[in-house]
Amino acid sequence: MAANISLQSSSIRDVTKMERIGAHSHIHGLGLDSNLEPRANSQGMIGQGKARKAAGVILKMVQEGRIAGRAILMAGPPSTGKTALAMGMAQNLGSDVPFVMLTASEVFSLEMSKTESLTQAFRRSIGVRIKEETELIQGEVVEIQVDRSITGATKTGRLTLKTTDMETVYDLGTKMIDQLQKEKVLAGDVVSIDKASGRISKLGRSFGRAKDYDAMGADTRFVACPDGELQTRKEVVHTVSLHEIDVINSRTQGFLALFAGDTGEIKPELRDQINTKVAEWREEGKAEIVPGVLFIDEVHMLDIECFSFLNRAMENELAPLVVMASNRGITRIRGTKYRSPHGIPADLLDRMLIISTKKYEEDEIREIVKIRAEEEDVKLAEESLDLLSTMGIQTSLRYSLNLIAPSSLIAQRRKSTVVEVQDVRLAYKYFCDVERSAQYAKETNGMMFGEVEVETGVENGMQVDGQ
Repeated sequence: MAANISLQSSSIRDVTKMERIGAHSHIHGLGLDSNLEPRANSQGMIGQGKARKAAGVILKMVQEGRIAGRAILMAGPPSTGKTALAMGMAQNLGSDVPFVMLTASEVFSLEMSKTESLTQAFRRSIGVRIKEETELIQGEVVEIQVDRSITGATKTGRLTLKTTDMETVYDLGTKMIDQLQKEKVLAGDVVSIDKASGRISKLGRSFGRAKDYDAMGADTRFVACPDGELQTRKEVVHTVSLHEIDVINSRTQGFLALFAGDTGEIKPELRDQINTKVAEWREEGKAEIVPGVLFIDEVHMLDIECFSFLNRAMENELAPLVVMASNRGITRIRGTKYRSPHGIPADLLDRMLIISTKKYEEDEIREIVKIRAEEEDVKLAEESLDLLSTMGIQTSLRYSLNLIAPSSLIAQRRKSTVVEVQDVRLAYKYFCDVERSAQYAKETNGMMFGEVEVETGVENGMQVDGQ
């Protein structure tokens, strides 16, 4: 007797649809029109019109290659969208222009010198667009014949390809036969074979086989049979970073070193040789330099040695646009006893174009909370939205955004799909903001080392260290 097996659909989860929601996953661009004018609410960006327009101008200059080797500083209070602006720039640049994000504290945590880690970040931000000509064999498969030896160890065969003008038979070895079987190439498929590497790509099914009775999937793509010669020359363009070229040439295992993790320090002599070779490729028209963007967040965490290195590195011919962000006011430069605006030496500040951000208005905070709730798939009642917006003004924008998920879970506990005011108030009661936590620390005597009071202040809307 066969056992009855039942599968409950509720217990099956589609893993491919599970996604993590990041702090800036709602940002899809800078939200500018064709004249670089900021829209009120576009691509996840709200407010900061002046800063967004300035970032759009910088972006235009990057795309035209006019601003490589310069520096931009985004300065403003916490929770004013500095990192969001950088993410918007990265989205607008596209995948072809390198965009590298680096937190200043990462420089001190790597197992290499500070200057080496910054050098690697610089070279990851410079792309080399390489143009290569390759010979391709493109045609429709007429017939595949495979002959096996008695032992089955070796395989030989013949592949018949045709175009509208000609037909040719090619001899096959074991590797090519294995590739054809792996790609599931059958008679009637249109294929492309790279003659140098032997890589086979299946372009689709020939229109001539559209009426055949063999089984075809819903996603079967039909293409026309190629015309002309079977063997053609085609220009292939691919972009790699200078750092990838460094790694490939500094390790014995070649390109596999890219997947090996820590690359270690790379000799400057090797980098000089690669720079010379890339310069030769540029003169011959084989390569083109694509200056990218290096974004350094919390730049005040760098010390005086790193700032000195940045001063020199930005004068290099192969240097990207360096975008920095800081929420500090007048504070001490790390590694010295001197104070400077944003914790950056005056000589480096003089090289920068500075974009300032300001605190959001209440209606802008309301729109940001609304967008984040939609991103996190949370339904907020109008009163809850108003309450979270007010909290954003009185405490901080980050705190009000952080309360969305706990409020949603509290609403789910009482079997509700909409977050009401009572849910937000309960989450506010459970989780303290900075001011309430600081007040609690002052009133509580049982905490360790609580006798030393550190003063902090706010000057010109920016955080000022009490040092």
